[in-house]
Amino acid sequence: MNLEIQVATLLFSFLYGSFFFIFLHFNSKFIYGSKKYFSIIITFMFVIFNVLLYFIILRKINNGILHNYCLLMLVIGYIVGASINNLLHKIIKKLYIKFIFKK
Repeated sequence: MNLEIQVATLLFSFLYGSFFFIFLHFNSKFIYGSKKYFSIIITFMFVIFNVLLYFIILRKINNGILHNYCLLMLVIGYIVGASINNLLHKIIKKLYIKFIFKK
């Protein structure tokens, strides 16, 4: 595998980790907030959809070769996405509090 394909694979894995966090965040109401059997079905479909989507795109990039580095970049992308989300929530909360008390 040449260097361009490796970089594209790692970049895609990182971005997909962040995408997975965002997608999980938006669907958390359905996954965690409903009846148990409905939650199990939604979680199963969510995981299957995301795994299939990841491997379909990975197959287009590098013929579906999965390395340990890809999984590591997925996890790092997820952590970075979560960190950015927490940081944005703190900033928005501070701005909201300043706006409320400024009046």
